[in-house]
Amino acid sequence: MNDDGSRYDPPTDPLEILHEDAQLLVVNKPAGLLSVPGKGPDLADSLLTRVQATFPDALLVHRLDRDTSGVMVFGLTPHAQRHLGLQFEKRQVKKVYVARVWGRLEPKTGEVDLPLIVDWPNRPRQKVCRETGKPALTEWRVVRHEAGTTRVRLMPKTGRSHQLRVHMLALGHPILGDPLYATGPARDFPRLMLHSEELRIRHPEGGIGMRFRVAAPF
Repeated sequence: MNDDGSRYDPPTDPLEILHEDAQLLVVNKPAGLLSVPGKGPDLADSLLTRVQATFPDALLVHRLDRDTSGVMVFGLTPHAQRHLGLQFEKRQVKKVYVARVWGRLEPKTGEVDLPLIVDWPNRPRQKVCRETGKPALTEWRVVRHEAGTTRVRLMPKTGRSHQLRVHMLALGHPILGDPLYATGPARDFPRLMLHSEELRIRHPEGGIGMRFRVAAPF
């Protein structure tokens, strides 16, 4: 079962490879597919298992939520995994997401600085908690307003679970199609309108800057 109680029915899209070399692999993750296997045979299908079917040495570096699509990087050697993992840990990776949110988000730019923690009675939901939450910072920039919704670019400076989803909810503009945080008409969309559009990293061999980008499918 999915987090929202529905049956796990992942898409069957073929693997879309954005970049491959001796150290790393970059793919475009489809929405609806787990990044890593869940508990139980019904949740065994994931992007990691599909990648490893073709690239047996692939190692996990980071994750995207099941319902989020977009750029994901894997290490193809233990060195690459460590090197990339440290870049994420030290917040050296630049991440840009595209989302469509409910309502008219204003002004044109801003930031959300609200600490987050798991909402234990309602897990996997997360919540804002100023007392015990871990620091979480998101910058945002409006792209355009569209018929009572807003297309926005989100630049997370931290990597908390569900960070973008909870931060947009805290602004009063939940991400469209979010099965956990959107309600009413904001939830009535075919998918979570959140996409990892761009990732900037340093190559594990030599440190050259690399930029990977894939346009949002919505």
